[in-house]
Amino acid sequence: MHAGDFEVSIGAMEYSTELTALCSAFCDRLNVVTVCSAREFHIPRARNLAMRSATGDVIVQIDADTMLHPDALQRLYDRCFAFGQRVCAVGQVVGYGNNQDGDVESVELRPYHEHLAALEEMAASADWPADPRFRVAHNIPWAFAWTGLIALPRAVVASDRLYFDERFRGWGVDDLEWGYRICASGIPIVLRPDIYGLHLPHQRDTAANALAGLANHARFLRKWPRRDVELTRVVGDTGANDLWPQYRADLARASGAAAFGVAVGTAQGATTLRIGVPLDDTDNPVGREHLAGFDAPAEVTILPLTGMALPYESGEVASCRIGARIQRLPAAYRDAVGKEAERVSRDVVGDDDHS
Repeated sequence: MHAGDFEVSIGAMEYSTELTALCSAFCDRLNVVTVCSAREFHIPRARNLAMRSATGDVIVQIDADTMLHPDALQRLYDRCFAFGQRVCAVGQVVGYGNNQDGDVESVELRPYHEHLAALEEMAASADWPADPRFRVAHNIPWAFAWTGLIALPRAVVASDRLYFDERFRGWGVDDLEWGYRICASGIPIVLRPDIYGLHLPHQRDTAANALAGLANHARFLRKWPRRDVELTRVVGDTGANDLWPQYRADLARASGAAAFGVAVGTAQGATTLRIGVPLDDTDNPVGREHLAGFDAPAEVTILPLTGMALPYESGEVASCRIGARIQRLPAAYRDAVGKEAERVSRDVVGDDDHS
């Protein structure tokens, strides 16, 4: 793509003389805009600063550790946005596997041409696409909206207020929650294996990332308590996409309805949960008998969750009753419900299944 047809907007959470010098070295070839903030390391804020400064028709989010293929931008525009399409396009980022390879304390910088040669070799191999998201069915659209390489029209970002939620802190999940809102806005999220880049190795503290990721997943579920968010939190993004059709079938079989829900109310004035309430396809209880025992059944809130992950802190709930039909779920799901109930509730009772 001609340099006059795109700009590079860098959202940086620090003022760095090294970064300024690096940008200066490219100013005769690229239109580079750097937006800096002196606040603490904060990925969503950095992304929002960069998006709000953008002037192009299409916003392409990439991580600082992503190296695009030389044809990626032109191919992305020609195949996804040249006719004004209202779409969110997700490209492959090859090499995400090194996120699970443990801590990285130092990285040897390699020449650009070596990375490019490796990327082109992978793209020509039989083991393609290489990004794990592109190897399973795409059943939960938002769960693959990772910011390694993702694009959507700038007008859509502005009209639908699709900025990152700055309450998410540290590593991970802020992009999934962003993707959830993109999907909820009615914007198709499509995978484009023909548009790709390379995930470059970098220093990494996996324990710190894991802790931040857990906290952000909990924040995501509290904001959007839905069973697709729940399943993704429990089994991961690619695992949830792979399992989603069978999972829904398992819920229908076990519940005798469309799915399960969690009833939230009070009993003797204390917060109480009822896990395993059968719901219809509009997420309403199929019978009122499952709400017996609450102080005010008419005021009970129904969360469309199975109960494997709950939007509560440990010990926050006074009591929890697990409905008998939860026992009909496959063992992995059933055990996850029991474990989560024990985590959030100070008193857990299970009903017997006499059917």
